[in-house]
Amino acid sequence: MELTLDRLSKQFGSHIAVDRLSATFQPGVYGLLGANGAGKTTLMRMICDVLRPTAGSVLWNGRPIERLGADYRGQLGYLPQDFGYYPDFTALDFVGYLAALKGIDGRRARRRCLELLDLVGLRDVAKQKVRTFSGGMKQRLGIAQAVLNEPSVLVLDEPTAGLDPKERVRFRNLIASFAQDKIVILSTHIVPDIEYIADQVLVMRAGSIVCSGTVEDIVQYGRGVVWECEVAPREADELAARFTVGNLHYGADGLAVVRLVAEARPHPRAMPVEPTLEDVYLYLFQESSGDGTLLSGDGVPLSAAPEKGGRRG
Repeated sequence: MELTLDRLSKQFGSHIAVDRLSATFQPGVYGLLGANGAGKTTLMRMICDVLRPTAGSVLWNGRPIERLGADYRGQLGYLPQDFGYYPDFTALDFVGYLAALKGIDGRRARRRCLELLDLVGLRDVAKQKVRTFSGGMKQRLGIAQAVLNEPSVLVLDEPTAGLDPKERVRFRNLIASFAQDKIVILSTHIVPDIEYIADQVLVMRAGSIVCSGTVEDIVQYGRGVVWECEVAPREADELAARFTVGNLHYGADGLAVVRLVAEARPHPRAMPVEPTLEDVYLYLFQESSGDGTLLSGDGVPLSAAPEKGGRRG
């Protein structure tokens, strides 16, 4: 089982949303991490055959998906970023309706619907109208419909956006429970969503994959660029104006403890610290100039990302 993206591109007018992107997916959980506007949703829609690429191909087991047609789409489960639902349907009616659209026969469909509603924690409200559901309940309903057909490829586009921390944890656990023998691609800009469940992380910026690997691999990109120092409040304000600050808190002595990303030592008392995935995200997605060049907090262009496992500065 293999899903391959071969030099995939999508252009809208003069805007290149996805730029000659190549990747290979086999069973496991893949976290596609990137800022809003990185091209994640466009990529997800091409993987799901909702949007045709300008150039390149999506291959399922070596065959272009446009040739496979319904045979490929039958292998897919998709939870889009803007998941639509019928507000006056009950949860059971809604998943039953989608089961019919997916060609699942009546008796098997009802059994499958009840099984999934139980699995996502909605069995007790199966006959309640969807419009009464919270955001987290609607997203759980969304993942139930996405796996109705027992897909081989499960694509989830920003599935936890807007959820509270408890619902996000619950949703991550659900995703992990569905991941056996499937290719799961989870697109997000929320670091913890993939930090704990992704087997592989792909970091996407300006339509391209800028680095990929395990969480441990990706964290290496932050070595030598993450610092902490204890400074006076005025100095903390100066550092925040020049650099990307990941964390700032004040001790009982009134001094500020600042954690930030910088190419070189940002303060005489700054000491290098072990990076986290969030630190790397902040480093790779610092403020960008109009032409897409990545800039540091003081407006200096950053060089290209280091080789995996490399050290900056």
